Amino acid sequence: MPRISDRQRIAQDIRDKIASGEYGSGAKLPSLREMSAHYGVSAEPVRSALLILQAEGLIEGHQGKGVYVTEARPATD
Repeated sequence: MPRISDRQRIAQDIRDKIASGEYGSGAKLPSLREMSAHYGVSAEPVRSALLILQAEGLIEGHQGKGVYVTEARPATD
């Protein structure tokens, strides 16, 4: 069974938290430092996971303010 990369694992966990409502629409995500500590990884896999989620339209970053769950949910098939 192939090992899931840290960035994929983190992205999926955040996706699940958004889907469950733990991170609701417009919610601010924890800081990069907090997420690194929570997942037990350096900042790079967390950054990569956030870039994946941003490309999917689930989150958006605001320079100097943080990363937030997007208001509008992308359509699902």
